[in-house]
Amino acid sequence: MCSRNGRLAKGNFGEVKMSPRPQSATQLQRMLALVPWILANPETTIDELAKRFEVSSREIEKDLAVLPLCGLPPYTADRLIDVLVSEDGSVSIRLAEYFERPLRLTPGEGLALLAAGRALLAVPGSDPSGPLANALVKLEEVVGGPVAVDVGNTDNLSELQSAVAKSEQVEMVYHSFARDEISTRRVDPQQVFHALGFWYLAAFCHQADDNRLFRIDRVQSVRLTGEQSKKRPVDDDFESIFHPKVNDERVRLLLNSEALWVIEDLPIEDSIERDDGKVEVVIAVSGTAFLDRLLLRLGPAVEVIDPLSARDDLVKATQRILDLYSS
Repeated sequence: MCSRNGRLAKGNFGEVKMSPRPQSATQLQRMLALVPWILANPETTIDELAKRFEVSSREIEKDLAVLPLCGLPPYTADRLIDVLVSEDGSVSIRLAEYFERPLRLTPGEGLALLAAGRALLAVPGSDPSGPLANALVKLEEVVGGPVAVDVGNTDNLSELQSAVAKSEQVEMVYHSFARDEISTRRVDPQQVFHALGFWYLAAFCHQADDNRLFRIDRVQSVRLTGEQSKKRPVDDDFESIFHPKVNDERVRLLLNSEALWVIEDLPIEDSIERDDGKVEVVIAVSGTAFLDRLLLRLGPAVEVIDPLSARDDLVKATQRILDLYSS
């Protein structure tokens, strides 16, 4: 069985609770790209893998620790992956015997496998000319033609990737969805990665004087400053996507069956399932604009339990929208 790391909603307030939504979506993508790379480059080291896949050595070690737990029922030795890490940090992999057997795929299965493989090649560190790419070319010939997979490219993606590669400081105009405001930020780019359907920039923000994550589709413009960004340690937890702060407001909501997607899509700090099928959740809110949008979207499928002031804010937001339609 493959273990999963929970996507955590973390703060500086002691206990950390796990959201039901797994963080492993991004980790799984990276692991699937790791395996063919290691197979094609035996004895590559953990540090080399970390550099290639643009994560810390600690994250690579976590990935390698999970790989031997991945396999197929009944999880016997011939259905699991062996990972060997030498004292010098070099890594080698032996695939389960199951993977050596030829596959018999239906046309639909072949197309789905081809699409998934193309998406994997977009993961930072994937080898565009490696075993995976070569296998996909052969699969394309069988299914009848190439498949293009859109993984959410954005206008400013290439410029920000270039800034990361050159360690160049960037000035950008950014729309904060949580606060519904536009600001100009000067940042030191650290990493660009794809997670949960979106591209993100991990960077040190000079305005906030701290590490921040920026969704690239909300970046309105980018200007390369020509100044060298400072070397800073990469935050291992960037891919958690959201890091609540101590002073962020905590809101307790009651969700009915139509609103349970909130548990899957948002990092929550606590959840209690009631006998009537409704689920009580606690989420951290960094801006009232975000909460207003969420509650308006959910409509009658949600009830605000605490704080009561959030109900008043919702009424005001609803009235503002009604005024816009009537004007």
